[in-house]
Amino acid sequence: MDIRLVADGPWRSRIEQSGAMRVPGIVLAPRGLLPDEPGDQALQQVANVATLPGIVRASYAMPDIHWGYGFPIGGVAATDVARGGIVSPGGVGFDISCGVRLLTAHVDRAALLPKLPVLMERLDRLMPRGLGRGGLWPLAGREQLHEVLRGGARYAVEQGRGVPRDLERCEDGGAVGDADATQVGERALERGAGQVGSLGSANHFLEIQAVDAVYDEACARAFGLRPGLVCVMIHCGSRGLGHQICADHVRTMESVMRRHGIDVPDPQLACAPVDSPEGRAYLGAMAAAANYARANRQMLADEARLVFQRVAGSGLDLLYDVSHNLAKLETHPHDSARALLCVHRKGATRALPPGHADLPDALRRFGQPVFVPGTMGTASYVMTGSSGNRAFDSCCHGAGRVWSRHRAHREMSVRQLRDELVGAGVAVRPASWRSVIEEAPEAYKDVDAVVRASEHNDLGRLVARLVPLGVLKG
Repeated sequence: MDIRLVADGPWRSRIEQSGAMRVPGIVLAPRGLLPDEPGDQALQQVANVATLPGIVRASYAMPDIHWGYGFPIGGVAATDVARGGIVSPGGVGFDISCGVRLLTAHVDRAALLPKLPVLMERLDRLMPRGLGRGGLWPLAGREQLHEVLRGGARYAVEQGRGVPRDLERCEDGGAVGDADATQVGERALERGAGQVGSLGSANHFLEIQAVDAVYDEACARAFGLRPGLVCVMIHCGSRGLGHQICADHVRTMESVMRRHGIDVPDPQLACAPVDSPEGRAYLGAMAAAANYARANRQMLADEARLVFQRVAGSGLDLLYDVSHNLAKLETHPHDSARALLCVHRKGATRALPPGHADLPDALRRFGQPVFVPGTMGTASYVMTGSSGNRAFDSCCHGAGRVWSRHRAHREMSVRQLRDELVGAGVAVRPASWRSVIEEAPEAYKDVDAVVRASEHNDLGRLVARLVPLGVLKG
């Protein structure tokens, strides 16, 4: 397929329809943020997604776009359920419901810094992370795992791991209602049984931060943010359970696409109609994995609360928890009416606008909080949803990779990375320094540029800038 990328102003580009594309591709990033690694296929993936049955409006790419499995990471696409629209596991990714939660502390940076070394030591010792490590919640057998898959963070709070306010500040109230644990395979259940309450590896983290700047004082005040305030950001997902669910349902959909009359340019875009048995089975299993991910972040947050209380004498309040790897059935304007769409967000955050009925009362006036992590050596941002977002109320989810993991190992040494982070005043506790090289700040785009592009493209509004004090990495 011929990729014809044309500038559409200084902040975005357009991939014109050609070949089997049903809609154009809209790349919501200036040229300087587009992938430039040799052989990178991210823009080709934007065009490939535009061929999917039932897709409406456009195949969107967020400013943090980079190459992924099937869909680009930073890809957003919606399909019309009533017109044969499909659901694709590649449009969600292997780490189903990977997301970010941000908690605000009852202490400022100046008061916390003398206690930071002890705080980091305690968290380092307690928080399970890395490939295949155990979790904070030793489940009492398969029946309790099914309760987690059905109840998510709600079930964790019922079991005493959190407070009711946590659920008010969590997407879907802490649990997706249409989870179907019977669609989760045996191998996925085995992989997930011992990992509830664990960070995992790669770019997942628990980071202690401080508010460095406020851009919207009224919104920041509603979010409980002020200059100097300490925050805790947690980024993780559904661990091995979600990975296995994705792999299992990709195989199933590959086997039935021909029967449904579906042809895709890349087998990684395996899909099935939303209303088909295979589509419904995947959505049920995906929702179960989403609930697992919410319970996972809930457990990590509750453990962080206990440590903060003991070491710093400070509580932690949940600002919000939102996924950035999920497909959701949502109603959006389409063809001069409102239609039920299956909105895929893969490395993209839901960003509901001000006034949306799904937001808690305390936040509704300002829109949904959106979290944009940078790297362990740079800033992260809090944004909020804005009106007029054409990308189905979606925003970026992070800085976005520019180096492959292999290149990071070629370009960076452990000593270089340590020296750089020490110089930046960031205390880092990795599961392995060898693996954390892949997450070096240089391996990512400039997060400042990513959030500027997001704001210029009406994806969200800037609220506050956070800087790292201490980081636990998987």
